[in-house]
Amino acid sequence: MKRVAFHNLGCKVNSYELDIMRQKMEEHGYISVPFEEEAEVYVINTCTVTNIADRKSRQMIHKAKKRNPGAVVIAVGCYVETDPARVGTDSSIDLAIGNNKKAQIAELLDEFLAGIGGEKENAGGEAQEEAGSLDRRTLGGRTMTDLTHRPDYEDMQLEDPGHTRAFVKIQDGCNQFCTYCIIPYARGRIRSRRPGEILKEIRTIADKGIREVVLTGIHVSSYGLEWDAQTDAVKFDPEKSGAYLLDLMDRIRGIEGIERIRLSSLEPRIMTESFVRGIAAMPEVCPHFHLSLQSGCNATLRRMNRHYTTEEFLESVKHLRRYYENPAVTTDVIVGFPGESNAEFEETVRFLEEVNFYEMHVFKYSVRKGTAAAAMPVQIPEPVKSARSDILLEMTQRQSEQFRAQFIGKQDELLLEEKAQMPFGLCWRGHTKRYVEGYILCEGDPGAKMEEGQLISGVFTGAAARAQGLMFAPLVERDGKIG
Repeated sequence: MKRVAFHNLGCKVNSYELDIMRQKMEEHGYISVPFEEEAEVYVINTCTVTNIADRKSRQMIHKAKKRNPGAVVIAVGCYVETDPARVGTDSSIDLAIGNNKKAQIAELLDEFLAGIGGEKENAGGEAQEEAGSLDRRTLGGRTMTDLTHRPDYEDMQLEDPGHTRAFVKIQDGCNQFCTYCIIPYARGRIRSRRPGEILKEIRTIADKGIREVVLTGIHVSSYGLEWDAQTDAVKFDPEKSGAYLLDLMDRIRGIEGIERIRLSSLEPRIMTESFVRGIAAMPEVCPHFHLSLQSGCNATLRRMNRHYTTEEFLESVKHLRRYYENPAVTTDVIVGFPGESNAEFEETVRFLEEVNFYEMHVFKYSVRKGTAAAAMPVQIPEPVKSARSDILLEMTQRQSEQFRAQFIGKQDELLLEEKAQMPFGLCWRGHTKRYVEGYILCEGDPGAKMEEGQLISGVFTGAAARAQGLMFAPLVERDGKIG
């Protein structure tokens, strides 16, 4: 039996798609082995969000070929889409597959191995490259799709996520064109998965014990917008996409076994009062919302081509806090964006303090070749970016601790995900609906009797030493039943 090894870079969508590719290859008779081992086939699911991500993708491709020069090395995804010239001249790449062909990986590999599209040159990868090398690596273009016009959604059915929490992809592509972002070029125009296919997948994984699903995509907030559009230029409409998402979640919550529905990163403008009122009426929807901000300064937001103001963002957060008690609101922030003055950064700091997020993912701006921001004047020096990042990292640590502290002494419910060796001992680790991390010591009762995937009721007892979470004491009923 031939061995295949996988390596994933990038986002949760990429992780989901890697699980699909692994499933397809195993169905085709391959056995999956760790990437560090020797295999006949290596699959690198690439990322291109920054120049650094491009470099890491190339490094993993070259590492695979070095590990086994006779292996077939397959480069898949975003890097393939955005840098075809370099892909075409990289002798470590045998087969290149684009973002809308991942579900066909096994068939495309068969075609490659059969010699269709050209004989595989020099298994050691040292052959002289020709002008037609990209054509050969893409099987005459059959491994790629034109993403500049809206393609069909490539449906994938994941049968076994292998995790307690299952990511379910519902959407692909982005029409927003933020000035720092290459992803609209790597992923193409928005396209949405039909509800019937989503429900079919969730029923399958629910039958295998999954209790929580995370609805994910490249721009989830655009779900369904293109279905009745006449052109590729689909404008964002929060009322329309919000209605589609509410209908989808209402149907998901009717699936037996599904007790939690979590939304991945969202466009702030989706949080209209009608949408928030709708999700608040569904107890299965987790009160944990990642609203991508990027900057707390309107001038910076305009340069980023973000399509909202800080005032509009704050209004979205207020809707959530009006309908939910202590919702977990998290965000992304970029520091050191081109032209960000000290005054603009200070404006961002004041805004972040005002909103008071549960968590912030802080990124130092990284130049991405091919984006509008890369050519902007006043690029910020790295030491300035680092200093600003440190300020926000200190802020988010403080705000996160304050948010978690609200739940000490209160009853909640933890979904057990895995055993983890923590500084204070071997623990069960899990999360609440608000994505507060909790730890239950495995030794003795009741921790020794627990299993992955259980929902455990209990009380948070205090902060965990040297960890980003709280200790959790399960409730034990009179008959000894846990939680």
